[in-house]
Amino acid sequence: MPRPKKCRRVCRLPKNRCFFPERDSGETVVLTVEEFETLRLIDKEAFSQEECAAAMGVARTTVQQICASARKKVAIALTDGLRIRVEGGEYRLCEGNSACRCGAKMMLRCQQKPQGDDIMKIAVTYENGTIFQHFGHTEQFKIYDVRDNKIVASQVADTCGSGHGALAGFLAERGVEVLICGGIGGGAQVALAEAGIRVYGGVSGDADKAVESLLAGALSYDPDVRCSHHEHEHGEGNCGSHAGKEGGCGSRGCGHGCH
Repeated sequence: MPRPKKCRRVCRLPKNRCFFPERDSGETVVLTVEEFETLRLIDKEAFSQEECAAAMGVARTTVQQICASARKKVAIALTDGLRIRVEGGEYRLCEGNSACRCGAKMMLRCQQKPQGDDIMKIAVTYENGTIFQHFGHTEQFKIYDVRDNKIVASQVADTCGSGHGALAGFLAERGVEVLICGGIGGGAQVALAEAGIRVYGGVSGDADKAVESLLAGALSYDPDVRCSHHEHEHGEGNCGSHAGKEGGCGSRGCGHGCH
């Protein structure tokens, strides 16, 4: 009797299941949900194959096979102008709590560093002990030095009026690898990603407690946080109050999915 396949653990289902070329031939390439997940973890989130395997609860060789299949399908769809549809597969959704291996604790993994350089720096948009709720207008960051998953030092750094475009460089110059914030626009997220800084947005409350929760793998955050505050100038339907005040940008925490 053949050995039954092990269901692959998936953090969340894709928001968009269908992708269409400009000139639609009507032909479709089908990605399974677990193939989509390997692309998300390895190519978007920069997980290693070992980390992806741990997150999905399968062997590394299995991840290699799934990822290779997914990349080939996407390459065919892009070069031949075919539709991509995400459906089916052999997977199960993760529990969506702090025990989830693909949540904050997994994403906050320690990266390989030169010997003697074992400090990781975490920054938080900061105002009077709490998380400031609009990234682009923050006047201070609190930067934490973390060693062996414990906070060993912290300092408050003034941004000196740096705006949206300069803040990613401000953090990168100080060696920051992780940012916790409230609301943040798409352009700022791209700049931070290019600087190699991982973002945990949609977080509010006490700054110190948020960092402690992140290190414990229990931080509630919104992986899809957006803030149009600076893009649409307080237009109708945008972030309610001004940044830093109750109800402001990005104050919605992630109540479901992996935390």
